Amino acid sequence: MKNEIKLIALDLDGTLLNSAKEISAENKAAIAAARAKNVHVVLTTGRPLVAIHHFLETLEMTGFDDFSITFNGGLVQHNTGEILSKKPFSMKEAVDLKELTNALDLPCDILSEGLVYMTPSSRPSLYPTLNKLLTFKQADLTELSENLIINKIVSCTDADVLDMKIPEIPITFYEKCEIFKSQAKLLEFMPKGINKAFGLEQLIKILDLKPENVMAMGDEENDLSMISWAGHGIAMGNAVEAVKAQAQIISKLTNDENAVADIIERYVL
Repeated sequence: MKNEIKLIALDLDGTLLNSAKEISAENKAAIAAARAKNVHVVLTTGRPLVAIHHFLETLEMTGFDDFSITFNGGLVQHNTGEILSKKPFSMKEAVDLKELTNALDLPCDILSEGLVYMTPSSRPSLYPTLNKLLTFKQADLTELSENLIINKIVSCTDADVLDMKIPEIPITFYEKCEIFKSQAKLLEFMPKGINKAFGLEQLIKILDLKPENVMAMGDEENDLSMISWAGHGIAMGNAVEAVKAQAQIISKLTNDENAVADIIERYVL
């Protein structure tokens, strides 16, 4: 396995980051050792690049030859910012999703790069409490340009409310877009066909690699696509059951026990 792995794809929350939202010294050292063996390490996240830059700096992965998969596969980027692949929502799709969240009495936030447009809702959005590195702005959809690049749409509220409302989403919306929880309080909507596996597929074409050269680690529903797609799919010990069911390897350790470092040392180094 060691010689096969040329790229390690890492989810952030619940995987690389501990509960304090930090990268441990052990994980950092293991990543550095893997990169020293010419293995690409790629953060794969639902966040925009601006919201992960401090993690990239910690890992010393801010160069032109470093890559990230952001917006759950919606963007593939050099860590300098250059976009290599993108697929956003249309404004019509955004309007349809706003109507859906209104009908479900859920908040609706629209992300365009590092800017979040918080649309009017009877239920307040909790998204600013989850990601303090983004810029939030109150705005009605009618105020936004038809040409706005909409990377993703999220609904962030109490977990029990989301769990009650998700079964009410009509099947037609699942046919038109990707819908999943990435955290207990966060429901995400992505353009159809866009997920972390899609982003990684675009990246390996650029790097001339194959899925069997990729090790992907994750813990949540939005990691399912890359866990099942990668040649080596790894579930954290704290992963949801659906992810564990798709993984080839389930770590005995959690994100708070340096599971990423343990897996890299065992199977890459």
